[in-house]
Amino acid sequence: MSVVILGGNECMVRKYKDLCKEYECQAKVFAKPIGSLKNKLGKPDLMIFFTSTMSHKLVQSALSELKGTPTVIERCHTSSLSALRGILEKHAV
Repeated sequence: MSVVILGGNECMVRKYKDLCKEYECQAKVFAKPIGSLKNKLGKPDLMIFFTSTMSHKLVQSALSELKGTPTVIERCHTSSLSALRGILEKHAV
């Protein structure tokens, strides 16, 4: 399963990727603004938004890139590992 995480803390990027690996998921994490999302997201199975650490404009841009794809979208206000674990248990198991 492929996962893209937008938002979160820069210091937690490695931990996010390691947790996704535990659930046998390939993860791309974009913790800080990255410019245009075109050709960076790919076609993930699961998109996770940590909304407390990202702008509304970034959310809208990502949603427009994923329009018409079968990607599952999860929004979470906190960017903790326990929140990510809960999302992965819900979708990756």
